[in-house]
This record gives sequence, structure tokens and C-alpha cells, in this order.
Amino acid sequence: MKAVRVHRYREDPHLDDVDEPTVIGPWDVIVEVGAAGLCRTDLHVIEGQWDHIQHPSLPYILGHENAGWVREVGSAVSNVSAGDTVIMHPLVTCGLCMACREGQDSHCDNATFPGLNVDGGMAEYMRTNARSVVKLDSSLQPADIAALADAGLTAYHAVRKAVPQLPPGSHAVVIGSGGLGHIGVQSLKALTAATVTVVDRSAEALELAHSLGADHTVNASSDGNGDAGRLLDITDGGAHVVFDFVGEHGTESLGVTALRNRGSYYSIGYGGAVNIDTIEIISREINVVGNLVGTYTDLVELMTLTAQGKVTLHTQKYDLEDAVQAMHDLDSGALVGRGILVPRLNK
Repeated sequence: MKAVRVHRYREDPHLDDVDEPTVIGPWDVIVEVGAAGLCRTDLHVIEGQWDHIQHPSLPYILGHENAGWVREVGSAVSNVSAGDTVIMHPLVTCGLCMACREGQDSHCDNATFPGLNVDGGMAEYMRTNARSVVKLDSSLQPADIAALADAGLTAYHAVRKAVPQLPPGSHAVVIGSGGLGHIGVQSLKALTAATVTVVDRSAEALELAHSLGADHTVNASSDGNGDAGRLLDITDGGAHVVFDFVGEHGTESLGVTALRNRGSYYSIGYGGAVNIDTIEIISREINVVGNLVGTYTDLVELMTLTAQGKVTLHTQKYDLEDAVQAMHDLDSGALVGRGILVPRLNK
């Protein structure tokens, strides 16, 4: 089969011919990939940022946002069968550790992470397990929802955590309305009554955010000057929650400055650093909240909202063979919404 593999860090991945995966264990599920989402994390993987965390053996197949059709299952699998349409939770988890038993499977002690430390879904087939597959409503197609497996799930997870802080009359600020942020906007509108303000440097991204229900939009200046002041004016003294879907190039400072006292800065995008004097944390009673990918339950809830038409993905589709070009488009900012790699798109 065709697969997009990282051979060396800081170099473009290769499109290789490799063996198809097979069932090895009783809980294995082989999925024919219908679509794989392209994420900025994939760029960070290629840069080597995840090497010291995930320790993958090179070469391996990228792709941690995957959906498709079940083709084969292990002897113990009973929740899906051949032909079912599924989306995969990004992690393959054990179900036995305390984190899994508490429903915090994103922190499984024994997880593998397809696309980050084992072979992922930028290929024609992939192997996952029964705990990771969510059977989809028949109205949903893999190419339309694959990126919800991580981008959507991460954005939804952050918003879901913040719901108690966002009652009617509250104000949320979303920094970045790209692949994650535009899902965050929709999740906020679906789960809360908060007023939503979106900040981005792209007019197209802001237009998309407005069409998805954002109440206010701010076109960020190239040097960041004045952005915090505008946000403080719009939010009447600061946001109750800031969701930073960028996490670098100064958005960290902007997000903290745009908070009101006792507000919370939700760090979702990454690559930069949050630098706050401890006296500021104490005197303002502000919170910095980290957000990993969501749980299996979060993914089930998100897919329910998607089937109800309350969350949709804005996508740009590429053939799997054009993966490197898609990555360059993402890196240059030419992508609005989410890039989706579809095997055999033009066949």
C-alpha cells in the first residue's frame, strides 16, 4: 500500500510502498482509510519536537486524525464489524490502567499513539483496536469528519472543560480560527451562551468564524500592538476564558493580558511559552489550563453534535500522493480550515 512516512527529521516525508497491516491480536481492527486529517502537530513531528516525548522508531507512517471503513477485526472484537464506517480516537488504549478506568483514556499508561509513535493513517490501511473506534452515523462520510478525531476532539475537550466558567453573560475569546479554532467556535456556540470574540490575522479565517456564529472578530495586527486593548474593550474588561489555539508567536502574552481577574487562559496550541510573574497569578487569581486531546467520551459527544449538524469541518481535500504539498500549504498559511488527505481521491 501507499503510505506517507517520516525517514529523517527536518526533511519532507516520503510516499512509500509498504506492506498492509494485519490482525495480530484479538482486539485489533484493520481500517481502510477513507481520510486522514493534516495537523500542525504533523509539522512539529517532522521538525523532531515530539522525538523526546514519543520516541518513535524511524521510518514510520504519519497521521493521527483518521476515519474510514472496517475491513477486518480480531477474534474478540464485537463492537464493530467489516463494512462499518468509523472514526478513530487518536490513542490506542489498554482499558485496564487507572486512567482508563476513570474515563481519562487520553492519559492511558500503556497507550500507543498512531502517527506519533507507531504507524498512523496517512496510508491506505491502518491498524487500531476495538477501544479506539467510534461507529459513525450513516450520514457521515470519512472525508468530511476525519480531522474531528484530533483537531475537533482537542477543541471540543477544551470547551467542554470550560463550560462551568461560561454562563450566560460571560465572554470567551478564541485566538486563531484555523483547523482547531473554527471547531472551538462551534463548540462554544453549541455548549454555552457565552459571547464569543475571535482573533486572527487572516481575513478569510475571520470570515469563516463569523459565518459559524462568532459575535465579534478582531483582525490582529502584524506586530500585536493594540490587540490586547481592543479585546479588553470588546469584553468590557477582559475575557472570562481565553482559548489559545495558536500558542506561539506572542499569542501566549496576548491571551493572558486579555483575561479579566479570576479568568482562565486555556493553552491548546503549542510551540511557545507562557511567562507570567507569580505575583500576577496571585494578585489577579488567574488560571493557566493545559489541554490535551479529548477522551473517547468527548469524541462520542462531538460526533453526536456533528450528526445533528451543529459542528461541521471546513476542509480542503488533497490526494494522499500530494501530502507533502499539503504540508507546505499548511506551513505557509495557505490552508483555511483543515487539510484532508484522501487515498485515491483522483482515481
